[in-house]
Amino acid sequence: MFERELTGPASLTLPSGYLNRDAVGFMRTPLLTTDGIGRGRVGAGRNKRWEYWAVTTPSHVVAVVVSDIGYAGVNGLWVLDRGTQEAINQDAITPLGAGVHLPGTLGRGFATVDTSTLKVQIEEVPGGTRIRARSGRIEVDVLARRPEGHECLGVVVPWTDRLFQYTVKDVARPATGSLRVDGVDHTLPAGETWATLDHGRGRWPRRVHWNWGAGSGRTDGRVLGLQVGGQWTVGTGSCENALLVDGRLHKVSEELTWAYDVEQPLAPWRVTGETVDLTFVPEYDKHTVTDLRLISSHTHQCFGTWSGRVLATELGEWVRLADVFGWAEDVRQLW
Repeated sequence: MFERELTGPASLTLPSGYLNRDAVGFMRTPLLTTDGIGRGRVGAGRNKRWEYWAVTTPSHVVAVVVSDIGYAGVNGLWVLDRGTQEAINQDAITPLGAGVHLPGTLGRGFATVDTSTLKVQIEEVPGGTRIRARSGRIEVDVLARRPEGHECLGVVVPWTDRLFQYTVKDVARPATGSLRVDGVDHTLPAGETWATLDHGRGRWPRRVHWNWGAGSGRTDGRVLGLQVGGQWTVGTGSCENALLVDGRLHKVSEELTWAYDVEQPLAPWRVTGETVDLTFVPEYDKHTVTDLRLISSHTHQCFGTWSGRVLATELGEWVRLADVFGWAEDVRQLW
């Protein structure tokens, strides 16, 4: 698969609201202006905008969601204790995105949720991104640092000129901060705490099936960030696969084969291709089902460890991954 690399700024949309074909490709840093999503008549009620942050530590996983999917704000704060496998979840769903604010373009302003049950504020600060969230049982204050020269994966996936998605997957961001659950403070150990961003702006088909996998950690003295996807990009000429090695992005330009049993999600998963040979071993399945007839979602997001190897083409070598913690998911969405 040939994917064009973008090296300069562009607008995701034309003044008409349709896709700017000059924005299609991948990038190593967020380059696109996306203010056109959610404005005007094109795709009214169908525009999707979100920020998803996951923070992983040896003892906990924290996930924060701020989103406006056109007809609703779907937001949440979730914590998993990896030792006890106890999960605490606080959702806040609001009609027409009430109580949700998202910047038009990544990094240009706050992302916030303000409801009676959930407060979130995400902002760019010197040296990184500060993520603060609070619900009845959980308080989080994390700085996802951005080391000098740190790269990320940005990709535009074009289904049509009207339906398209801009995704930024920013993995292996070293993180520090605090986590309090039920009044008890938990350590976020420096050097073992990682933050990952999934930033999305676009307009999706009504029915979609996707896989997403990510992981952050160290192997053989290197800081590694894994990003793999599947299903939703097939046939578009774009894909969201890459490996970050010590902050440098190595693009994987091929559709990967995902092999797993959705009926037994805690069995090992395999993700393979000509330049990828990975096994994911789950330890916890975050299984959620929503069925409102016109809108439905069925998700298995499994947390566990990645092992195997990926060909880093710019290094000209296979890079080994050993027990890199992260997740793999199967999502079937009607929205």
